[in-house]
Amino acid sequence: MKNLNIESYSGSVPKVQFDVNTGICEISGESCPEDVHIFYDELNDWLYDYIENIKGHISLIINLKYFNTSSSRAIFRILLILKKYQDDGGEVDITWHYDEDDIDTLDEITDQSTEAEISILKVPY
Repeated sequence: MKNLNIESYSGSVPKVQFDVNTGICEISGESCPEDVHIFYDELNDWLYDYIENIKGHISLIINLKYFNTSSSRAIFRILLILKKYQDDGGEVDITWHYDEDDIDTLDEITDQSTEAEISILKVPY
């Protein structure tokens, strides 16, 4: 299994660094890719592969300055994958960085945490 590294480009695709050795999975920048499903399916596939073959601790770090509604839904699917892994005994922690002045993003994080029934550490910057 390989690391998943995607460089941010054109202000719409976030930088992705998923490390197979540490289990640290970071999504940063801005997320509004043209085809959200294709983009995030690659992240989901990597997580499924990691969960199936590595079975290690996963630390998801989200640091998005902007994300559209479709990206929000895609991130929610990632949270559901991690929730199932956690329920099956996997170790998971999630940290979501957000602009302290952006109440809408804070509300979104809180809603996603509640809906997915998974704890998210909210870190203002």
